[in-house]
Amino acid sequence: MATTNRSLERGVEIMRAFRPGSALLGNGELAERTQLSPATVSRLTQTLVGAGLLEHDRPARAYRLAAPVLSLAHAMRTGSTVLQVAAPLMRALAEKLRINVGLAVADRSEMVYIESIRYNRRPSLRNVVSGQRVPIELTSLGRAWLAVAPEAQRKALFKTLKARRADWPALRREIDAAMDSVHTHGWCVASWQPEIVALAVPLRVHGAWGHVLNVSVSTTEPVADVAAHLSAPLVALSRQIVHGLEGLEPATGRPLR
Repeated sequence: MATTNRSLERGVEIMRAFRPGSALLGNGELAERTQLSPATVSRLTQTLVGAGLLEHDRPARAYRLAAPVLSLAHAMRTGSTVLQVAAPLMRALAEKLRINVGLAVADRSEMVYIESIRYNRRPSLRNVVSGQRVPIELTSLGRAWLAVAPEAQRKALFKTLKARRADWPALRREIDAAMDSVHTHGWCVASWQPEIVALAVPLRVHGAWGHVLNVSVSTTEPVADVAAHLSAPLVALSRQIVHGLEGLEPATGRPLR
């Protein structure tokens, strides 16, 4: 059985507590969010400040993420073979159809955008950027991922969602229908925000497992009409990306000779 470093795990939980809108957090707030003891949080925040990953705002008696965290995110994006292959193709489709195209991966009960290219001509109050999180259970991204997720992982997440959401029976039916659509058609559709319709497809290729591609538009058109218009371009884009990834050496990410 693999061993884990408990202190490191707790330090990661401290870092996870910071979200957009929660840029400055004190030890008490961090303890509440992480369910760690105040003494443990105090020790970990001091360590993270010393490591340069947190900054201490003395007047506010609170902490914020430090600049080196951004360099880690940049290193992840520039080192992603999937993103290197997908981004130019995503941009080309977004420009051609004037739509939004995104790429995301799962993290616990949320999907995290790795890339988001916005070209929808209709103005929208929703502006998705790289690093933004959306709920797995409500989005086409999350439901497409659930369709191909390992059964044990999917069951554990369903158990968590059932305890958290009062509308779980109806939501579960929607998720099941979306997963069936992925298995039957290769994609699923969702409209969890007013006048936003999104379709998603999981990328099924070595080196890209867990990545999900989506297209979305801000529109008043019926969901079925949007799906009929965008499903073929989305599936074609996913095939282009898979083909590009299949042409790379798994170990190096360089083109096969």
